[in-house]
Amino acid sequence: MYLEGIILVGPDFEPVEGRVVVADGEIVGLEERDTDSDDLILPAFVNAHTHIGDSIAKEAGEGLSLDELVAPPDGLKHRLLRAAGREEKVAAMARTLRYMEATGTGTFLEFREGGVDGVGALRDALAGEGVAFGERAVESVVFGRDDPDVLSVADGYGASGARDADFDAVRTETRDAGKLFGIHAGERDADDINPAMDLDPDFLVHMVHAEGIHLERLEDRGTPVVVCPRSNLVTNVGVPPIRELAERTTVALGTDNVMTDSPSMFREMEFAAKLSDLPAREILRMATRNGAEIAGLNRGVVREGADADLLVLDGDSDNLAGTRDLVRAIVRRAGQADVSRVVIGGETVVPRDD
Repeated sequence: MYLEGIILVGPDFEPVEGRVVVADGEIVGLEERDTDSDDLILPAFVNAHTHIGDSIAKEAGEGLSLDELVAPPDGLKHRLLRAAGREEKVAAMARTLRYMEATGTGTFLEFREGGVDGVGALRDALAGEGVAFGERAVESVVFGRDDPDVLSVADGYGASGARDADFDAVRTETRDAGKLFGIHAGERDADDINPAMDLDPDFLVHMVHAEGIHLERLEDRGTPVVVCPRSNLVTNVGVPPIRELAERTTVALGTDNVMTDSPSMFREMEFAAKLSDLPAREILRMATRNGAEIAGLNRGVVREGADADLLVLDGDSDNLAGTRDLVRAIVRRAGQADVSRVVIGGETVVPRDD
């Protein structure tokens, strides 16, 4: 397989006219050459923090506080998940996976509620078990929750927050298993940030209320952070200090709960860019390479030897035609209507027949 157009190459997304050559799920060649294509070729997105189980409850809970919405064990989300049947949850997640593919996400890092069974339900959604439109190619790094036994089936452990439980034992088990440990911190206030950092996590999620001492600890430890600014705004907890965090550590973007926000990385990039006014290339790295680095994946960048997870946009769409700064336009204005092709694992998944 090969793709032609303007290729955004490497971690700085340098525009090069030419061809990307793909074989066996890998980028095996980048050829600089003249083409007749208006396509823009970039890495597929890595959505670094999701909760897609609550796809059964989109736009539920208007006016509720963060704790009333999602705090375990009796926030609205958890009550709705307990009341829903497995078939309903699998079907709803599968639809969200299809939407994520259509909007250019190749990989997502999921904090999966429900212990072993919750991870199993997500695996069924990916495999298309009992779902009319079949299996999905989008890949998940699953962080199980609610049960230490989940490490037997998950890629890591996703803790709700240091104030919710004592996670020392599960942190040790996760480390011993050679798996990743992530934890929510600083979403509601700053009180749980230091206890979360004391667990020496592989990454933190949210950090809306990070203060100077926390920023210094982040820089000293090199702990990555995943920010979800649209979700934080909707739940009325504030917005993360994206610029200050990015000055000190690796920052990736996530879309958080499907209940409150669509899992569109286009929308997340645009909001983060306009909120922080950071350079577009930095925001695009947050949506691609940085999330891949947190998960230890060989993707999120167009270079020889990387996984062939690619997003192709129509540079001559009504929305993108006339663009003077390609990366800025992708970050601040591109959307699903501009997507002409999505390649995951070297296979075209959009367009495809379901």
